[in-house]
Formats: sequence, C-alpha cells, structure tokens
Amino acid sequence: MQSKKTNRLIAHIIIYILLFFLAVIMLVPFVWMITASLKLNKDIFVIPYQWLGFTPRWENYVDIWTRIPLAKYAVNTAKLTVIVTLLQILTSSFAAYAFAKLRFKGRNLLFLAYIATIAVPWQVYMVPQFIFMRKLGLADTHLAIIILQAFSAFGVFLMRQFYEEIPDSLCEAARIDGMSEYGIYAHIMLPLSKPALSTLCIFTFVNTWNDFLGPLIYLTTDSKKTLQIGIKMFISQYSAEYGLIMAASVISLIPVLIMFMLLQQYFVAGITTGAVKG
Repeated sequence: MQSKKTNRLIAHIIIYILLFFLAVIMLVPFVWMITASLKLNKDIFVIPYQWLGFTPRWENYVDIWTRIPLAKYAVNTAKLTVIVTLLQILTSSFAAYAFAKLRFKGRNLLFLAYIATIAVPWQVYMVPQFIFMRKLGLADTHLAIIILQAFSAFGVFLMRQFYEEIPDSLCEAARIDGMSEYGIYAHIMLPLSKPALSTLCIFTFVNTWNDFLGPLIYLTTDSKKTLQIGIKMFISQYSAEYGLIMAASVISLIPVLIMFMLLQQYFVAGITTGAVKG
C-alpha cells in the first residue's frame, strides 16, 4: 500500500515537472515579445539574445501612439469586437435553443447543413462575399464586418451541445406553467448556460479582436481601420520597426488577457461540459 502511494507521488511529481517545463516553453515567445518591445531594432536580433541586463527603451511605448493613430484604431477594434461578441452570443444561443429544445420538421437536417459550413474555409467564399457587400453599398464600413461575423455555426454547435445537457423536464414544466418559448429561453436556458456563454464570448472576442484579413479587405479609409492593420503600418517596403511592432502587440494583447482572466472560471467549466457523466 505504501509502495503504491510512493509510486503515485513520484508520478505526480514527474507530471508537474513536465507541465512546468511545457509552460515555460510556451511563455518564451511572450517574454521575447515583451523584451523586444523595449529594444532598438539593432538589438533585437543579436546572437546570443540578451534577455536581461539591457537598458529598456520605454520610448517605444510612446512612439506607437504618435507615429500612427493607434488610439483611434484601438477604439475601432473595441467597437467591432464588443458588437460582434454580443451579437454572436445572442444569435448563437437563440438558434441553439431552437435546435436543442424545439421539435420541428427538418430540424436535424437544417442543423447538419448549417454546421457543415464550418468545414468550408472562409478564403473560398470571401471574394463573392465581398462583391455582395459592395453591391449592398457596405464596402469600407464597419457594418459589413459586423453583419458577416454576427452569426457563427461554431457558436450554435457549442451552445446546442450545452443545451442538450439541460433536462427537457425543465422546459416542459415551464410550458405547463404557461411560460412562452421566449420566456424559457430568457429565464431558464440563458441563466443556466453561463459556462458555455463565457466560452463562446472568449472565442469570439479573441477572434474578432485579432482579425486581420477581414478589416484588410473591407476597410480602406484610414479612420476606420483596426488595431491589427495599424500594427502592420510599422512595416515598410524595405524595413520593419520590430521594437514598435512588439510594443503595439503587447498593448493589443492586454484586453485579451483581461477578458480571459475575467471569464476563466466559467471558461474551464464550459470546455469540460459533457466530459463527465454523473
């Protein structure tokens, strides 16, 4: 018995050591980004790389705001991210409720067809999509990006899987009490789906905040551009100011970290939903 406990303890120690080293390896690029954001170009790519003992150049974090209108780009990005995230939460949860708890003809076929769109890369249909938006007069507008990203097949799939775990008896009892489907959705399903909503919120927030190709295609006016396009402006035809790029990247990373820290508890619960059956 004592031998089994000792072996189990040794196995746990080995696992924790391996996980620690894996965590360190994953953090190396982020540490490099932070240290590079405090250096001149000529000091970033020296070999061996100087991790400590250098004089930090804090001016990089001042220059990124004056060289380009980074504040305006950050506001545009925040606006798009918040609107798209809220719309995806609303549309995905609403559609998922219908697919999970309502019975109508062709439900499974419609759900399968909708989810199958996940397998189609966006690059396949981005050109006809752009032509369609241009004919609607939405080219070079934030509304085009909002409309295109307001619906998510992945979000519907994620929310439906969570709703399937909620007993149908709750909905039936609410219907017997005279509650409408909208009331069941708003007062029963949504409050119970905080883990799944938080998971979807993080995924949508990160994807929209870091989106580069969408704004690059649709936005041409400088005042409407987003943070990711702004960072690209530090890359010229013949050179790139990597210190400023890394400084702007660090600033861009902060909202994502804050969002994850705020929703981390629910995020872990949402990811593990359905993994263990009681």
